[in-house]
Amino acid sequence: MVELRPITEDNFIDAFALKLASGQEKFVSHPIRSLAQAYIYRDQCQPSGIFADGKMVGYVMVIYDYDIQEYDIWHMLIDASVQGQGFGSAALDKVIDYIRTKPFGSSDRVALTCNKNNIAARKLYERKGFAETGVEDEDEKEFVLMLKCIL
Repeated sequence: MVELRPITEDNFIDAFALKLASGQEKFVSHPIRSLAQAYIYRDQCQPSGIFADGKMVGYVMVIYDYDIQEYDIWHMLIDASVQGQGFGSAALDKVIDYIRTKPFGSSDRVALTCNKNNIAARKLYERKGFAETGVEDEDEKEFVLMLKCIL
């Protein structure tokens, strides 16, 4: 069973120990960088460890953008040693469930960006109902999910 747990002083070192597969560094930032951003945006974000059977297998951060009133999913990653086992899909479901609670503000819009060459992640997001918006920034494409559209 996959669960999200807030990053705390008890588990942040586990987040730092997460590894990306070779070549994935260009697709997602390491939790060290993400946690620095979480400190800056601490009133509008929640960094979480992705846990399976009590062990941290990944990381994700949810941030609320007050300017455009949307939830953003940042820096989601699954450790290289356990990729391909369904943890990313299960974790994304948990992230969406968390966002449905509207912890920072009211919005049904969930956005994320994905490197255009990260085929596995793009397929996952599309399976979960995210759609490309047409907005691009360098190699990143924006995807959006409207929660009211999901039953």
